Amino acid sequence: MQTFDVDILVSGGGVAGLTAAAVFGTAGFSVLCVDPSPPVIERDAEGSDLRTTAFLQPAQALLEKAGLWARVADDAAPLQIMRIVDAGGDIPEPRVVKDFNASDISDRPFGWNLPNWLLRREFMARLAELPNVEFRPGTGTRSVFTREAMARVGLSDGTSVTARMVIAADGRNSPVREATGIKVKTTRYGQKALAFAVTHPIPHENVSTEIHRSGGPFTLVPLPDYQGMPSSAVVWMERGPEAMRLAALPEDAFEAAMTERSCSLFGPLTLASRRTVWPIISQIAERMSGERVALVAEAAHVVPPIGAQGLNMSLGDMRVLLELAEAAPERLGDRQMLDTYHRRRHTEVQARVTGIDLLNRASMIESRPLRDLRAAGLNAIYSLAPVRKTMMQMGLGARG
Repeated sequence: MQTFDVDILVSGGGVAGLTAAAVFGTAGFSVLCVDPSPPVIERDAEGSDLRTTAFLQPAQALLEKAGLWARVADDAAPLQIMRIVDAGGDIPEPRVVKDFNASDISDRPFGWNLPNWLLRREFMARLAELPNVEFRPGTGTRSVFTREAMARVGLSDGTSVTARMVIAADGRNSPVREATGIKVKTTRYGQKALAFAVTHPIPHENVSTEIHRSGGPFTLVPLPDYQGMPSSAVVWMERGPEAMRLAALPEDAFEAAMTERSCSLFGPLTLASRRTVWPIISQIAERMSGERVALVAEAAHVVPPIGAQGLNMSLGDMRVLLELAEAAPERLGDRQMLDTYHRRRHTEVQARVTGIDLLNRASMIESRPLRDLRAAGLNAIYSLAPVRKTMMQMGLGARG
C-alpha cells in the first residue's frame, strides 16, 4: 500500500472542494484533493451541472487571492441589481416590484454569476498550475482514522494518506462527516428545483430577478449572451410533484409554462440547455469540526437556493480556516485551531440557515391572504432605507 504525507487532504472535488484546494495550495500548504466522480467540464455533456453560482463581493476577494478569479473573470456576469417581484395575485403578473441596487452600499456589483461546469474546468486548471497540489478525480475517501496528532485517510485507489487536517467538502451526505460521527439536523420541504438556462429577447441588464408566487421562487440570474441572445440561468422551485410534472413536459409546453411563471418580464423564454432537477432541503451539522477534521460547504450546511447564500457561506468557511492556518501554521488542524473555527462559523451559519428557511417558507405560501401579507412585508422593508441597506449588507456576508 502506497503511503504519503500532506498538510491537507480535501475530500470532494466539486466547486467547493476545488476552491479549498486552490486556496490552501496558493497559501503554500501541500494539498491532495480527491473525488470519486471526475468533474464534468463541458456545458452540454451528460451529467454537467447546469446550475450557476453567484459569487458575492467577499467571495470574489478570496478567489482573487487563490489565483482563481483571473481564470473566470471574463465569463462572469455582474449582478448590479437584485429585483424582488411579488406575483401572488389571482393571475401571474407583477403586483410589487422592488430593486435592491448595489450602488446604495458599494461602488461594485453585489456579485458575479458563473456556470458551475465552467468553474470546475477553470478551477481544475488552476490546481494543475500549483506544484504542491494534486487532484485525483475518480478516487474517493474510503476511511478516516484520527488521532490527536494526525489523520490517516484510506483512499479507494489503495493509497493511505497521513494529513494534518482533513477538509470535508464532500457534500450533504459527507462520508467524512459520517466517519467523524458528527450529526446533522435536516429539514425537508417537499420541494424540488429545476435548473436550466434560457435565452430571451429583452436584455437582463445585469439584474437578478426573483419572482414570488407560490411553491417557491422563480429566479433568473444574468449570464453572458448565448448564441447572440441575452441569456439567464433559471432556478425554478416548486412542490416536488409539480416540479417533476414540469420537468417531463414537451419543450414547447415547458417554454410556455416558464414564460407565464416569469410574468413575461423578459419576453418569451427559450430553453437553452437541458433541464436538471435538484432536491431542496435545509441541513446543518451540530459541529463544524471534529478531531483533525473541518467541515465546509454542504458537508456543514445546506440551504435552499435563495439570495445566493449557499456557496458564499462555504467560502466564508474557507476564509476563516485560511486565516487561522496562516496565523499559526504550526497549529494546522489541531484541536485549538478547529475549535476556534467552529466557534467563529457555527453561530453565523445557524443564523443564515434559519433566515433562509423562513424566506423559503414565505415563498411557498399558497393561501391568498398570506401572499398579500408577504407583499405588504416586502413593501415595508423597502420603504425603510436603513433597513433596506442593512439587509443588503447582511446578504453580502461581509462579516463572514
